Amino acid sequence: MANNLDGAGKPYQEGGHFVRPASSFRDFVSPDPNSKFAAEKGRYALYLAPTCPWAHRTIIVRVLKGLEDIVDFYQLHAGMGKDGWYFSGEGDSLPADPLYGFTLLRDLYKKADPEFSGRITVPVLWDKKTHTIVNNESSEIIRMFGPAFDALIPEHLREASKPGGGLYPVQLQPQIDELNDWVYNLINNGVYKTGLAASQEAYDANLYSVFDGLDRVEGILAADGRKYLFGEHITEADVRLYTTIARFDVGYHPVFLCNLKMIRHDYPAIYQWYRRLFWDRDESETSETRGAFYKTTRPYLHLYVKGYSQARHKIVLNGNGPLIVPRGPKVQFPEEI
Repeated sequence: MANNLDGAGKPYQEGGHFVRPASSFRDFVSPDPNSKFAAEKGRYALYLAPTCPWAHRTIIVRVLKGLEDIVDFYQLHAGMGKDGWYFSGEGDSLPADPLYGFTLLRDLYKKADPEFSGRITVPVLWDKKTHTIVNNESSEIIRMFGPAFDALIPEHLREASKPGGGLYPVQLQPQIDELNDWVYNLINNGVYKTGLAASQEAYDANLYSVFDGLDRVEGILAADGRKYLFGEHITEADVRLYTTIARFDVGYHPVFLCNLKMIRHDYPAIYQWYRRLFWDRDESETSETRGAFYKTTRPYLHLYVKGYSQARHKIVLNGNGPLIVPRGPKVQFPEEI
């Protein structure tokens, strides 16, 4: 069986197992003014749908770094249509691409490369000067957002001024890379390999690993009561984990059948960590979160379950039969701290 979420490119299923093809555009914005993609105010635009956890990472870091006036933000419809990601004018979505008038993200990919035949995904970091995609890999976009634009933002938001050394501090880089690797494989992508499995064997092969990963995170956060994954300050590892945890009880548990445990009831240390990030609405200059997690999650949390229901219906069921969206859980938001 071969299924594809956006109708183009490599299949999402092989032998009943969910397979995530690699991202296609992998260039970087650089602080070097002589580089191909030099950091400049207003030159770049970030295309995304806020319900996508990979795209969500990038919009969190855009706010954390104070890049709202540096990198434009073009929001697509919250969910996919029959032709993939699109602009609808509904909710917070723009009615069309403000640069070229496109309504389908696919057309933007074709503008960057007329021969492109891969997956049409969000996020997309677009260069308005050369009219092409710089990067569509979320982990690399958040990595470049850390230092690339520091010369253009207030000093207190620059990596060198951040307590603990910023989102990717030199002294923690090996440890962050190691944690990111297993969190991605077991948790971030593990929920997809579980929920989009097309056989009992594929489901069983991935379900238990998700909770092995969550157990491991719980141990890290609970061992010394640490505030964040690497101590007292936020790193990119917190951002990368957060977008999965925010969707877990409301999306992955009921729709993707990751139902051995819930974050709210079974992982007290992770739940406390999640609540702390979610409910921090302090946008002052001294705030480490700048309200980034709350303002990019709260308006869209109720949409996650529908989006995952649509994805599973399309990928696993080939769009056959009625689309059924779970109504639970009754309480969508974490308890306020």
